[in-house]
Amino acid sequence: MKRLLLLCVTAFCLGVCVAADTKEDKQFPEKDGVLQLKKGNFKRALRKHDQLLVHFFAPLSGESQRVSAAFQGAAAELEGSKVKLAVVDVSKEKDLAKELNATGHPVIRLYLSGDKHNPVACPVPQSSASILTWLKRRAGSAADLVTDLSQSEASEEVTVVGFFKELNHEYVQVFYATAVELPDVRFVVTQDDDVIAKYGLTHDVVLMLKKSKLIKAYKMTPETSTGVLIVFITIYQMDPVTEYTGQTASQILSLPVLNHALLFVNKSSEDFDEIFSAFSTAAETFRMKILFVMVNVAELRNGRIMEYFRVRDFEAPLIRLVNLSNHVTYHLPSDALNVEIIEKFCQDYLEGKAKPKMQSEPIPEGWDQKPVKELVGMNLEKVAFNPDKTVFVLFYLPYSKESRAVFPLWEELAEAFEEREDVVIARIDASANDINLSVQGTYPSLCLFPALYAERVVVYTGKKKLKPLIKFVEKEMEKAKKYRAKEDEDRRKYIEAMKAEEAKKANNTKDEL
Repeated sequence: MKRLLLLCVTAFCLGVCVAADTKEDKQFPEKDGVLQLKKGNFKRALRKHDQLLVHFFAPLSGESQRVSAAFQGAAAELEGSKVKLAVVDVSKEKDLAKELNATGHPVIRLYLSGDKHNPVACPVPQSSASILTWLKRRAGSAADLVTDLSQSEASEEVTVVGFFKELNHEYVQVFYATAVELPDVRFVVTQDDDVIAKYGLTHDVVLMLKKSKLIKAYKMTPETSTGVLIVFITIYQMDPVTEYTGQTASQILSLPVLNHALLFVNKSSEDFDEIFSAFSTAAETFRMKILFVMVNVAELRNGRIMEYFRVRDFEAPLIRLVNLSNHVTYHLPSDALNVEIIEKFCQDYLEGKAKPKMQSEPIPEGWDQKPVKELVGMNLEKVAFNPDKTVFVLFYLPYSKESRAVFPLWEELAEAFEEREDVVIARIDASANDINLSVQGTYPSLCLFPALYAERVVVYTGKKKLKPLIKFVEKEMEKAKKYRAKEDEDRRKYIEAMKAEEAKKANNTKDEL
């Protein structure tokens, strides 16, 4: 009887364990060794795993799909380790992504010891090996990079070599921190005097080598930061001129250099070699300051970037300069494209002497006849800064799904204010019209211009729904009334002061006569 009782207890315990395991599996479903997390199980996953590397991804993004494949490969290598890999689909888990400020994609973060608020940002990996290298370098030290340089001298890939006299120097710590941030680049530390003598350099220098050929050397100084070294390496591991393609687009946009010079040219044209040579020579002069990009206008897949810059294939060759922080575009005003002209244009741009290229579509016929007014560059400021009207403008890109998704809502908003003569609901194609206003961020951008004499802009950042938009407009109109009353009083006092001054001058003139 006792034996039967013991067997029953044992069976019950096994059943509880199996049930617990089954419940845990349901709490943390996996695919190819990668946890599939949601808002409901995210905190529990943090508590369970001391090191949780999470990829916040958008399933329709090509780059997110590539990173997801890298995660699957790394998960197999990390099986049984302290690091667990997980993914969160931000298209489904919008609230969680917003709570964790992970709405962009791809976003990769390492959460340590259950701390949800202070994750470590992981660079976007190119492969599963990148993930493993990043984790290894994070957990290691600069001593791990000390190696025999001869092993990499024949490598086709760029090798970054740090030559330091003392391994405990702060320069080495900066070098290693850079290595952690660039897991796709091979880093080596050497103290071999023969190596440095080969290139005629001194200690505390960073070399970029390819097949033992020196690409560029960087002398470390007390002012050298990890950020500066990252810019140096990422720029010089690329060719002076990068051709814009589907493969290089994300790399170009992710580089830390915000000034881009774009050469739009037909690679089959007779003068291509001459023009490209001049462009490449200028690129060497302005490295670290301006990124030089070549766009082949004969390539059909480059239609979107040509549309954005309003370039037609028969207009090539031409050069445009753009700053990615404000999207202001500059056009090289010359038919000849030699080294001297290109370099002068770039120098003028950096010194603030170049003038922005302003362009506008023609004002469309009947632009103000429909509920949503169609603005262009020519009439934007005149309409938007009308002191007697509240003007709400949608800045959009015609080829953007996000922009087009707002169109029906904008029509509803215009209909809601159709009876109000003091409210204008409008839109403008930001790709076809240069806008000399600091209103652009990511598109679509919703900007309200209050009924004031002062040229003021309020950017709407709330929910893209009808009721919040109407409430926003009405709230800003109430605010504007108060400001407008003060403006009117100030204008009255100013006019009275001017009249008094004129009367005083008239009296003085009369006395003199």
